[in-house]
Parts: sequence; C-alpha cells; structure tokens
Amino acid sequence: MRVLVTGASGMLGRATAEALLARGDEVTVLQRRPAGLPCREELGDVADPDVVRRAARGQDAVLHLAAKVDVTGPWAEYAAANVTGTRTVVDACRAEGVGRLVHVSSPSVAHAGTALTGVGAGPADPASARGPYSRSKAVAELDALAADSAGLAVLAVRPHLVWGPGDTQLVARIVERARAGRLPVIGSGAALVDTTYVDNAAAALVAAVDACGPVHGEALVVSNGEPRPVAEVLTRLCRAAGVRGPRGRVPSRAAFLAGALVDGVWAATGRRTVPPLTRFLAEQLATAHWFDQRRTRAALGWRPHVALEEGFARLAAWYAAAGPRPAAR
Repeated sequence: MRVLVTGASGMLGRATAEALLARGDEVTVLQRRPAGLPCREELGDVADPDVVRRAARGQDAVLHLAAKVDVTGPWAEYAAANVTGTRTVVDACRAEGVGRLVHVSSPSVAHAGTALTGVGAGPADPASARGPYSRSKAVAELDALAADSAGLAVLAVRPHLVWGPGDTQLVARIVERARAGRLPVIGSGAALVDTTYVDNAAAALVAAVDACGPVHGEALVVSNGEPRPVAEVLTRLCRAAGVRGPRGRVPSRAAFLAGALVDGVWAATGRRTVPPLTRFLAEQLATAHWFDQRRTRAALGWRPHVALEEGFARLAAWYAAAGPRPAAR
C-alpha cells in the first residue's frame, strides 16, 4: 500500500511510519524538518496546498498526524496547523483521488473538564473543549469526518496520552518537573486514567489504515485499556527515569483556579515558555478519564500487545542507556 504519513518527526508519527515500512508498505512522510526515515520525504507546511498535493499524489491512503500540540501560543497558530492543515489534507485527498484518510485526533476534543469513566468516543465539541489545542483539534475532527463520502473514506482515531522512550511531550515534561521538585499530586491522585504505550498506538493507526473503508465516518478512542490511578502513573514514569516522583498535594479547586490564572497571564503577556500549570492540565490530573475499548478493538481488529508493565520496563531501559542527567538547580 502507498501511504502518506504527515507529522513523522514526532514520536508517534515516526513509530507509525516505521511500522508501515516494516510490513512492506511504500511510505511517504511530510513534515517541516527531516525525519531521517528510509522512505520518500516531502518537507513543508501541512497547511501549504501545493506541498500537500504533491505529497498526496499517487497515494492509496493518508495518515494525518501533523499538528501543533504545545500548551502555549496564540489561537492563530493552532488554527493554522490543526484546522487549516486538516482542511488542506482533505482537499488534497479529494483532488488526488486518495481513497482513505485516517485523521489522528485526541480524546480531549470531547472532554469538558468532568470525569470520563468507561465511555466511548463522544462527539467532538469545540465549544466545551478545554484550551486552544483541544478546541482546534475538535474543529479539525469535525471537518475531517464531514468529508467522509463514497470517494473518500474518513476515520478519526483518538490515541489517549501516548508515551514511550524518546517522548518529548508527556514523559519529558513530567520528568523535568519532578527533577526540579515541581510535580505535585493534584487532588487525591486516585482518579483513574488510561494511557497508551507508543507501539500500541502505532499498531492501532496501522490497523486503522487497513480498516478504513469498511469502517468510516466515526471516531474511535485508542488506549492500553489499563486504567491506573494518576498518582501511580506519574510515580512509575518518574521511577523509570530515575527521578523522585510527585511531591506534595494541591487541592483540586486551588489547582483549577491557579491554572486559570496562569492561562490568563500567559495569554495576556504572550509568553511562549511552558507554564507551571494550566487549567487543562489541572483537570487532566484531577479527573478520571478512561474509555470503553470494545468498539475500537472490534472495528480495527486490534489489541494492544505491550502491557503497561512492559512499557515501564522499556522506558527504564531507555533512560538507563541514555545515562544520568544532571540534577535541576
């Protein structure tokens, strides 16, 4: 199969492209900077119609992962990368006769700040989604699914809290905060959360490429299906990295208020540094969010093959091989 993967410079995009290559697919990758993969590569902005059409030409399927995933930045940047970028990919698929589009979304598009316990993929809702990333991804998912048609099968997949060796988004930020002594438990720490080991998420996306067609026009949440208390997840990630885990506790209400205040300050001052807390982060760390995986597994013919215990062991081995980091001052 000829597959275009956008966003292959990120951890999940790279792992997915490698999985497609390993099974013999003809892969093209599109992103801003070189990914160093042994396949055809197009460099450019996913919101550039000419670049995307060139990359999509001759493809059987497009797997769209490219997105702005930062926790700071003006709405215009999220809209350009996540909304305009997705619309550009959809237009390129139509123009070039691509038959399948797997749009990689996020469970946060249906998270309004309250607990999600054993639910499926609820409808994306830009009005209630928290923060510019979630709102922009909600708009993008709705746009992608609206393009589902007889000529273009569209499937949205929402991997939840993907982590693994080399992760710079989730694991690295948790570890750096813990190393600096700035990683408290929000609330009781007992809220159950799902996470997804990167190899499982990549395998699910490959399965989605194959299933797209007979399965289309819907969103599916992907996770390991092993919900754990959030304090345990934070502790295990820190232990794998060889750093002390969470220290102290912050009441949920105080964390929500502090996160909202920080959001306002960062927006008003245009700061681009990673904030110490956001309202979205406080809600994620204090509320349960785990998902019913039955529809996902039936639709994709997929099950996770790396259990959390093995994932933590792989992460620990990766950190051990990388060597110790100097302590934060």
